[in-house]
Amino acid sequence: MRGPGTRARRRLGAVLVAALGLLAPRARAEESPRATCSATRLGRRVVVRPEALALVAPELERLMRLGLAGRLELELTLLRRRPLWFSERVEATRLTQVLGYSRTEGWALDGRPLGAGPGTLELERVAWVLEEEPEEGETFVVEVGVQLQVVTPTSLGKVATWLTQGEKTEAERSALTRGLLRTVAEDLTRGAEGRCSVQSL
Repeated sequence: MRGPGTRARRRLGAVLVAALGLLAPRARAEESPRATCSATRLGRRVVVRPEALALVAPELERLMRLGLAGRLELELTLLRRRPLWFSERVEATRLTQVLGYSRTEGWALDGRPLGAGPGTLELERVAWVLEEEPEEGETFVVEVGVQLQVVTPTSLGKVATWLTQGEKTEAERSALTRGLLRTVAEDLTRGAEGRCSVQSL
């Protein structure tokens, strides 16, 4: 006779398999996500305006319209170019923003309305002040990386626990279950990288 633990494992497995089928993006031709920026320098001050394009796939957009929020991680790195050698890292900034949708307010990024929708995301502007005035002829470049995750393994685990009425705790889940949660979350993550040269004013 099978105990309640076996039934709970089966129910949890069924829930996660269903989530994998419903939430994982379908393989089809779609626009690839891109990241870009524009950067200017006036004296020691460098200002960067990053953008992300086609980051929200149709499947992710559908989930967000149902009420899920997206966590957007932005990383900017300022590099000084050095002839015949590797570029030197000068500054770096990491930011987290929240992308969401409301039926009444529409799309918003950290509460700022996005009138044109999520196709082109104008991300948080970043400003740095260099320690020293650059020498004449020195050039800089900015690398930008952005990642959007709509569902995290933790939130999926909470949903699975709720659906199974708490019969199995996080600590008791098997390695296979945790791997499945991670796989679903990774399938709901999209990222892009890009770079731009810093223009002197």
